[in-house]
Amino acid sequence: VQLQASGGGLVQPGGSLRLSCAASGFTFDYYTIGWFRQAPGKEREGVSCIRYSGNSKFYVNSVKGRFTISRDNNKNTAYLLMNNLKPEDTAVYYCAATTTSPLSSTWTREEIYNHWGQGTLVTVSS
Repeated sequence: VQLQASGGGLVQPGGSLRLSCAASGFTFDYYTIGWFRQAPGKEREGVSCIRYSGNSKFYVNSVKGRFTISRDNNKNTAYLLMNNLKPEDTAVYYCAATTTSPLSSTWTREEIYNHWGQGTLVTVSS
């Protein structure tokens, strides 16, 4: 089982990046995918989540209207499109997978995620 996050980099404030989470070794269609991030000196937080069907999506308030989560089950890949990036978005971003169907009140709980990727660094700076 493997999750490979990629797409991070250095971007100026107001810029955009698209992160990818490529999955292998399990039936991607059956898994909910979550994106988390950890900024320097801070705890890891949930950023967004998309259920296996793609019909339910959740976002942390700080990224609503700027980030869009999506998935392509044919490619076993989930995406996080990040627009209007701000310096406070600087963090290592991780993707994770769970067989549960979390609710809006539970999707940020890290303990429900069975598999984690290695993280990709996003730096927003001028």
